[in-house]
Amino acid sequence: MNTDKLAAFRQQRGQAHEMTNMHAQFNGAGNGADPMDAFLNQVSDVQNGIATFSQNVNRISELHSRTLNTADDGASRHNAAMLDELVGETRKLSNELKEKIQALSAYPVSRVQDQNMRKNQTSMLRQKFVEVLQNYQQEERDYRQKYKQRVERQFRIVKPDATPDEVAAVVNDTDGTGAQIFTQALSSSTRYGESRMVYREVQDRHNDIQKIERTLEELAQLFSDMSVLVAQQDEAIDQIQVTAGKVEDDTRKGTKETEIAVDHARRARRMRKICFGIFVFVIAVLALVLGLYFGLRAKSNNNNSQ
Repeated sequence: MNTDKLAAFRQQRGQAHEMTNMHAQFNGAGNGADPMDAFLNQVSDVQNGIATFSQNVNRISELHSRTLNTADDGASRHNAAMLDELVGETRKLSNELKEKIQALSAYPVSRVQDQNMRKNQTSMLRQKFVEVLQNYQQEERDYRQKYKQRVERQFRIVKPDATPDEVAAVVNDTDGTGAQIFTQALSSSTRYGESRMVYREVQDRHNDIQKIERTLEELAQLFSDMSVLVAQQDEAIDQIQVTAGKVEDDTRKGTKETEIAVDHARRARRMRKICFGIFVFVIAVLALVLGLYFGLRAKSNNNNSQ
């Protein structure tokens, strides 16, 4: 669905870009390249990576289920090997996706519409990535609980009368106490062979639980990193808004000063016109006075000579 939206968004941008190119070519300035094409290609790449991550989570869930439900030791170890490999691939993919989203959040843009698009696209990618991380986290928590329940059932096979404290020590064994309790139960069990098999399986399940714990810790760190990224981007957006507000204020002041300057220029032109009119009037008056003076003087001289 998100891919469809991105495709529609690309088409819409393409149509707008064609109109821009036509206008630019008409004015002799078209270069035919949209600066955001590379950005959108990287967005598509991250979306594909998130889809792959989600598929890996589903496969990890299936392998957990197989490991819990199989009674064959060989099949169990094969599933465990496949699970370890897939978890490693998914861990690597999650780090790559985090770094790519971080890079896209800092993708250099200059146009306002591109800044808005970068913000919307990276926000969408973060949201989808966090969703698949949460899904992975929940799957791991669920199977951690199922593994613990399996360990409890296996321990009760060896020691049916185990107390709740003994069960808790074996299930949540972190300091070796659970292994000691299990060993003591084995020594008093009447079904030694079966108990040894149960003990090996419990050890395997403990290893699985520890791997899940490490995965949950890594996911928690990823959540923390994504939260920091959101905070950093929000801070950057706040700074952009402050800068934009300052630019708007400066523009408003500049516009006002320009209007004042234009008004002063108009007044100056008007005063120049008035001064020029006065100058012309004075010249005309002087010309008239001088014309009358010399004309009357010439006439007077003619009369005297006669």
